[in-house]
Amino acid sequence: MKDTLQPGITHTMTYKVPDNRTVPNLLPEAPEFVAMPEVLATGYMVGIIELACMQALHGHLDEDEITLGTHVNFSHAAPTVPGSTVTVDVKLTDVDRRALTFEMEARDEHATISTGTHQRGVVNRERFESRLPR
Repeated sequence: MKDTLQPGITHTMTYKVPDNRTVPNLLPEAPEFVAMPEVLATGYMVGIIELACMQALHGHLDEDEITLGTHVNFSHAAPTVPGSTVTVDVKLTDVDRRALTFEMEARDEHATISTGTHQRGVVNRERFESRLPR
C-alpha cells in the first residue's frame, strides 16, 4: 500500500442502468426473480458500489495488490428503472492495517437509493490466487 492510502479519499462515479441489470435478470433461472419488476437489482447495486470504491483506490495500491469486498452494510431504499443514472459518492473513512472502510451514498434522478458503509481488504494478488482451488 502506498503512503497516500489515507482516510479522506473521495470518489464519485456515475452508472447508467442498462436493461439487463434488473431483478428478473439477476437469476433468470429462478421464477421468483423473473416475476419481479424491472428495476435495478440489489445484487447489481452492490457491484456498482464496490466498483466506485475500487475506483477510489486507483493510484493508492502497490502494483501487486488488489482489494476484495469483505462487508456490505447499506440500504436499498428506492427503485431505479433502466435508463436512469446512478451517482455513487464514496469516502474512505478508516484504514486499519489492510482493512478499508468507506461511507457511501447512491442516488438516481429521483431519490437517494442507498446509504451505508462498505469494507474492503487489501491483499497480495499472487498470494490470494495461489490459494484458489485448481
